[in-house]
Amino acid sequence: MAVRQRYGYSSKASLLGLLLWTHGAAVSAAEAPRSFYVEAGSYATQRESDPPAYVRNVGRALDDPSLAWLDAGLEYRLRYEYRDDDIRRPDPTDTDKPMLKRTRAWLGARTAYDPLRFAIELTDSREHAGHYPQDNRDVNKVEPIQAYTELHFATAFGTDPRGAARPLTLRHGRMAFEVLDRRLVARNEWRNTSNSFTGTRVQLGTDANDWSLDAWSLHPLTRLLERLDTPSDDVRFDALILHWRRWSSRLTIEPHFFHLRQRPTLANGLRARDLLAPGLRVHGQAADAALTWDVSLMKQHGNDQGQRSAARALTAELGYTWRSLRWRPRLSGFYGYASGDEDPDDRLNQRFERFYGFARPWSADDYFVFENLRAPKLRLEFQPWPGVRVDAGYSEYRLASRRDRLFTLLAGSAANRDRSGHSGSELGQNWDLRIRFNPAQHLQATLGYSSFRHGGFVQQRQRLATGTTTDDSDFLYLELLWRWFE
Repeated sequence: MAVRQRYGYSSKASLLGLLLWTHGAAVSAAEAPRSFYVEAGSYATQRESDPPAYVRNVGRALDDPSLAWLDAGLEYRLRYEYRDDDIRRPDPTDTDKPMLKRTRAWLGARTAYDPLRFAIELTDSREHAGHYPQDNRDVNKVEPIQAYTELHFATAFGTDPRGAARPLTLRHGRMAFEVLDRRLVARNEWRNTSNSFTGTRVQLGTDANDWSLDAWSLHPLTRLLERLDTPSDDVRFDALILHWRRWSSRLTIEPHFFHLRQRPTLANGLRARDLLAPGLRVHGQAADAALTWDVSLMKQHGNDQGQRSAARALTAELGYTWRSLRWRPRLSGFYGYASGDEDPDDRLNQRFERFYGFARPWSADDYFVFENLRAPKLRLEFQPWPGVRVDAGYSEYRLASRRDRLFTLLAGSAANRDRSGHSGSELGQNWDLRIRFNPAQHLQATLGYSSFRHGGFVQQRQRLATGTTTDDSDFLYLELLWRWFE
């Protein structure tokens, strides 16, 4: 697969057998060729594995080779949130204390019927005690976010220069996955519900290989609170991604191309779109991997409801880890930019299309998404004790175009945009802190806090829409994550 695999198994099997049943996964260091994959190391960009991290091979877990064909997993997450003066809400002075619950289960079969394989992943997402009507960010009851069959040919394209097999995988059905740095396509692990698609995905090679290709033609699923999700047949999302890792000890190159087509229907307000989006991600390391960098560039062009589209985006991070220090501190600087519409009255739309990405890296409180934004950030990460990880950051936010919107402000109402630009572009500043630890076996805990100081644009739009405003917002949360196999 084109994302990192998680499994190894007994040395009793032959190398060929291991490659077949592990779905291209890493085996023991003594048997497996050395992988070309090098993690970028940038903040919050590590992709969820495929299968997800909570899934384990049943044969290995039970030390029973006869069950090596079976994968299973069960995960439960509980998160309490305290939100004071949330800028996303229609009442700027309200306090909300929702309780979010999410259960996931996985069952998959491989190798027993090779090349045919299949898997299903169920999720149940619920929200309790919130002040506001439930929505599909928090609620999606008993839903198969993945249900696919695939053909997996383990040695279809021979081996790479280090001897690792380069498989071909053809997958069809429902699927949820992450690519690149997760800002454009992601499962969205922070949110209580997941992005999911239906269609066909083709992968040539795995992350272990010196190069691999990932292509798909998909329809996004519309998340429904009480009923099964339905495909958005009016939208087709196609992509092609090349991962070049031949020089991954220093540099990984990932050119990509996305194509989003939407035909007009009553459900989408008769909006027609045809967007083409070429891009490039490069990341690498130096100084014995202490210094890491990660840069992504993308342009978008095409048509959007009769307007010509011309948008662009940039993200860049440079980080350094002091490996000789016991706490292994890492200091990083980041800058993110996504264009906004410069003139609401012309025939040109410069608002960047964020596709189906992961918004949380933009802000801990989930106030910002990958459009119409300028965001410099400074972040410190360290590990004060074994099993304890801490990260803290400072961020500033401005609109890329003062005449375009802040998407999340005031529940996405029309008041989130000043078409005249007189409200300025200053959105605010944010401090955040997160502590992650393992209080017991199978259990992970996260405690987080974020304070957002409101800028002039936020306060003026709140005052205009509601007659009142506040100086800042506070967000405190405690999350517990239980995984059956860990």
